[in-house]
Parts: sequence; structure tokens; C-alpha cells
Amino acid sequence: MEVILIFFIAHWYLSLFFQTFFLHRYAAHGAFTMSKTWERIFFVLTWFFQGSNYLSAYGYGIMHRMHHAFADTPEDPHSPKYDESLFKMMWKTKTIYSAITNKKMIVDKRFTENVPEWTAFDKFARSWVSRILWGGVYVTVYATFATHWWLWLLLPIQFLLSPIHGAIINWFAHKYGYRNFEVGDTSKNFLPLDFLMMGESYHNNHHKYGNRANFGGIRWHEIDPTYLIIRLFNRMGIIQLAKEKQLVASEIKKAA
Repeated sequence: MEVILIFFIAHWYLSLFFQTFFLHRYAAHGAFTMSKTWERIFFVLTWFFQGSNYLSAYGYGIMHRMHHAFADTPEDPHSPKYDESLFKMMWKTKTIYSAITNKKMIVDKRFTENVPEWTAFDKFARSWVSRILWGGVYVTVYATFATHWWLWLLLPIQFLLSPIHGAIINWFAHKYGYRNFEVGDTSKNFLPLDFLMMGESYHNNHHKYGNRANFGGIRWHEIDPTYLIIRLFNRMGIIQLAKEKQLVASEIKKAA
């Protein structure tokens, strides 16, 4: 049992890390820069740890920029305000993401500028061959180590980790939580201490300062685990942190 739980938890957090670090903060927002070599390395690592859930940096980056530009309007790719249910929102998100990634949707140039793209690798990583191979790995692990029937209930979640991660923020963090800033949408900080989503839960902070690498840091308890790793990578020379906007001192004091 312990092996399956460790496998599930490791997959949850490693998949989520590369989603928030590489796809979200780098591809969509350019919160830091890296060399082309490191970019290719993180493409591969994202595929390795997301596995059957692999998301294209190109498709994710463009769609997320559209979310910020059109937040909680009819043009938003995912908004609880205009989608009747969580599942309808997830399906709409999947449809728009696929259209962008397959270049079947005409996208404004402002959303495509400097978005990282590795077409050949994406074609392989998003293929059914890749997804089925990763699915086979997951099933093999469960067949080998699952000691109770109920552990198998975790397996479908692993097949859908990336959509689930996105849905938690795009649905629940626009419905529940607290706000540090009044912004022109319904974004909220879903968790006061983000032990589950590696900083992604500080969604209201992020909508206020979209290009800021640190999603937390407004209140004392808002610790962003991903940002701690980003700072380490910056010190190691793997990435170079962009200069962030200086927060207005009165706003921080007001939110504290």
C-alpha cells in the first residue's frame, strides 16, 4: 500500500511542479528566462513527470494568456461565471487548448509572442503512443504493488492529473477563498497555506501581479513552495529571474 501512495503523491506534486514552473510561470508569463538548452531539458522533464497528462507549453501558454486577458468574460477559455458546471468548463478548456495546440484556432499575435515551442517533441509527447505507454507504466505499478482494491481508485486520477490541477484553480479559486486585492474578476486565494497546489492557490495575488514569479508573499502565511525552488534555480544559474514589479507598500500593509 505504501508504495502506491508514495507513487501517487510523488506523481501529483512532480506533475504539478512542472505545470506551474515551466508551463505557467515560464511559458505563459515569462517570469524568468533560461537558455535554449535548459528549455529543451524542461520540455523533456515536463513530459517525463506529467506522463500521460503531458501539456504543450505552446498551447498552455497561449490559453493561459487569454485567460488573463479575458478573465470572467465570455471570451475566457475557462470561467465558472459562464460555464454551468465544473465538467462543462473542463471540456471547454480541453477543446480550446486542443484547437490552439493543433493550430486550428486563429490567435491574436499578442498571445503568441515568445511562447516556447518545440513542435516535433510536442507531436511525440502528445501522441497516443506516448500516452498509452505511460498508461501501461501506471497500470504495471498498480498491478505490482496495489495490496487493496480501493487503491485502484487512485489510478483514474493519475490519468487525469493535469486537467484536475487546472480545474481546482480555474473553478474553485474563482468561487471560494479570500481576496487580498480587488481586481476585475472573481479570482481568490483558495488556500491560506498552499500545501496542495504548490503556490497556485494564491490565485488572487497572481491575477493582481501576473508576471510575478512569487505567487505568495503578500501575507505572512502565503508561502509559495515553487518560488523557493525558483530562487534555488536562479542561484544555480539554471534560470534568470526577471525583475519583478515592486509591490505598493500601502497595498501590502493593507492586505497584511
